[in-house]
Amino acid sequence: MYNEIINSHKESLEKSIEHFHVETGKIRTGRANASLVEDVMVDYYGAKTPLKQIASINIPEPRTIAIQPWDRGALAAIEGAIRSSDLNLNPMNDGILVRINIPMLTEDRRREMVKMLNQKAEEARIGVRSVREEILKEIKDAEKAGDISEDDEFKAKEKVQEIVEQYNKKIEELRAKKEVEVMTV
Repeated sequence: MYNEIINSHKESLEKSIEHFHVETGKIRTGRANASLVEDVMVDYYGAKTPLKQIASINIPEPRTIAIQPWDRGALAAIEGAIRSSDLNLNPMNDGILVRINIPMLTEDRRREMVKMLNQKAEEARIGVRSVREEILKEIKDAEKAGDISEDDEFKAKEKVQEIVEQYNKKIEELRAKKEVEVMTV
């Protein structure tokens, strides 16, 4: 019975990891990465649209992002959206493409990025803990209702803690890997 409760929440735990992975992809490392700009919202004919839905995003060189919209009329809107985003990037519009050169990160900026990375990791761990609390509440309710025994409740709590530790370990591995990327010159 308690295995069913735990398994019903595995998807939520996986979503916490996936969300953290997506968020870490948005952190600049000094190298070009399409995930930096793909979710920038562009005002495209009066509707806010993610950049990845109106243009192809390529990485022709390690420090350059090339954005080619399917509609050339969107070039100015894309350029403006990137300038107004919080990415601190300077796009160049050549009439066909929008090019973005990724500048080298200073040591101070790298440290800021690591701090941001650590905040995102803590948010992911909080997400995992909140799922753990939901599971434990459901197990407690099942024990009160008589669906599982008190011994099963203790076994379930131990199993939930093991699973939470596994997910926290995954978060830490992703965080450490990204920190190495950010700090590498």
